Amino acid sequence: MNGCTISVQPVLRASIMQRSFSLASQLAKRRGFSTNSEKIVASVLFERLPVVIPKIDPVVYAFQEFKFRWQQQYRRRYPDEFLDKANARGKGDYQIDYVPAPRITEADKTNDRKSLQRALDRRLYLLLYGASIGAPDKKPIWHFPEKAYETEETLRKCAESALESVLGGLSHTYFVGNAPMAHMVVPPTETAQVPSLKRFFFKSQVIATNKFNIGKCEDFVWVTKDELMEYFPDQAEFFKKMIIS
Repeated sequence: MNGCTISVQPVLRASIMQRSFSLASQLAKRRGFSTNSEKIVASVLFERLPVVIPKIDPVVYAFQEFKFRWQQQYRRRYPDEFLDKANARGKGDYQIDYVPAPRITEADKTNDRKSLQRALDRRLYLLLYGASIGAPDKKPIWHFPEKAYETEETLRKCAESALESVLGGLSHTYFVGNAPMAHMVVPPTETAQVPSLKRFFFKSQVIATNKFNIGKCEDFVWVTKDELMEYFPDQAEFFKKMIIS
């Protein structure tokens, strides 16, 4: 009995391992996981948040004005002596004259898309022009900072490497979450022998700076969401859904 047990156990183990491997392969195919012939690419949606508060819509402004006037009817009436003391409180040596900064900058007037000092009430996104992974005939195209996944511990690490190679460092960046915000499957093209790839997008934001030394590209721009669609007409619907703001 002991001899039979020793000889059967390796066979059972091999059978179980083979069955598990077959099941894992079927799940990978069904769920769309990457195979050896596919490339996995991490791309970064690098954005600058609005610097100033966006202008209030006229309809919203009219409602707020109506609400204020309506509430004024029922406000509590304070004695004039109390109001005089409250008004005099800010007239000391610490009073500061506030002068708002202009919303329209020189970069707005000249449409300088290389500058972060434009569209201050909108979000701006970084686009690069140059060689891109999966580009047909290896021609330079507009794309996001990207890197093919190799041996990184996680996909986010791969995305961080992609952005770091462009900026030279990550000291003024903040990655939002560990998971990708969206992914795109790029099928192989008929004209060029390019394998299919899966592109995962990670969001990162500009922190405490208004200028970067962009490298590893022929050109770059900072664009709003509407302007971004001009550079990707074929994927416009995808990016409209991906970029909610």
